[in-house]
Amino acid sequence: MKIVTVVGARPQFIKAAPVSRELRKWCKEVLVHTGQHYDYNMSKTFFDDLNIPRPDYNLGLGGGTHGKQTGAMLEAIESVLMKELPQAVLVYGDTNSTLAGALAAAKIHIPVFHVEAGLRSYNKNMPEEINRVLTDHLSDLLFCPTDVAVANLAKEGITKNVYQVGDVMYDAFLENMQIAKSKSTILEDLDITRDSYILVTVHRAENTDNPNSLGNIVSALLQLDYEVVWPLHPRTRQALEKNNLLGKLEGAEHIKVIDPVGYLDMLVLEYHSAMIMTDSGGVQKEAFFLCKPCVTLRKETEWVETVECGANVLAGTEVERILSAVKVQYVLGPVMSLDPQYYFGTGDASLKISQKSREYLESL
Repeated sequence: MKIVTVVGARPQFIKAAPVSRELRKWCKEVLVHTGQHYDYNMSKTFFDDLNIPRPDYNLGLGGGTHGKQTGAMLEAIESVLMKELPQAVLVYGDTNSTLAGALAAAKIHIPVFHVEAGLRSYNKNMPEEINRVLTDHLSDLLFCPTDVAVANLAKEGITKNVYQVGDVMYDAFLENMQIAKSKSTILEDLDITRDSYILVTVHRAENTDNPNSLGNIVSALLQLDYEVVWPLHPRTRQALEKNNLLGKLEGAEHIKVIDPVGYLDMLVLEYHSAMIMTDSGGVQKEAFFLCKPCVTLRKETEWVETVECGANVLAGTEVERILSAVKVQYVLGPVMSLDPQYYFGTGDASLKISQKSREYLESL
């Protein structure tokens, strides 16, 4: 039996690691890397850190507009599928790689399995929202990380072959946190003091492509009285340079701008931070797993559970709202009462995905 797995971006590499190990116990997995993230620190290093097998196909399709990139991926993935003739295609999350993989498979009648199904921000200005909605409606097996995700699908009439399996990122987190602590030297390399800094990540197009939003985020960071560490996504660096903001950040004594880091280094930076500011869904969850207070630089989130329990505040990109949220969350300190398993499963999502996939294919 053969399954083609399509990945292309940082969060997908993290999710694929534990699932691939389970799938390869009973089937041949063909790994297709679209190249959506083509910077070394955003791609290859994750295969190194997570011990993911090297891709069988590396399509090299990073860059370009959404339409151009998705179209190129669709054509290239279809060619792979016609050659490999798998019994199923497995996709993750909500990127252009996700939609292209699902659409290519559905068009030639290959079952689609979607990991992290059912997430909704209900903001169709986000490219990711379009990708996740369409992928869910194309999928034959839908693996949801939370009860909220299952309910979201039911609202859209999707109830068949929907399974709440828990969050595969929690699986990866549990597997890799201790490894990260023992291997990473990122704090020493950067001369950063533990528990004294705010970790910042910004990469979503709604922030990087909006000069006003990006400028507000920078303005808020410049006004903080706390040390800031910001690993810069390549897209964000380009946007900061284009809007003449990078120099302001690099000139601020309390802000340390660094290159993108690998998964293990990122876990250590998160673990030793005082709090986290981000627009990343994955980083929001990792903050939650680590009981770190979080400020999300968006008006909405797919991970509503983290907001409802008070661990995460949606600040948007207005300067005063950001500063107010940081003040509240920084004073809050570690959220010691959180139990990730209450929302995100018990660390066996990958096993459940593998089992349900095998059962489905054997029933055909």
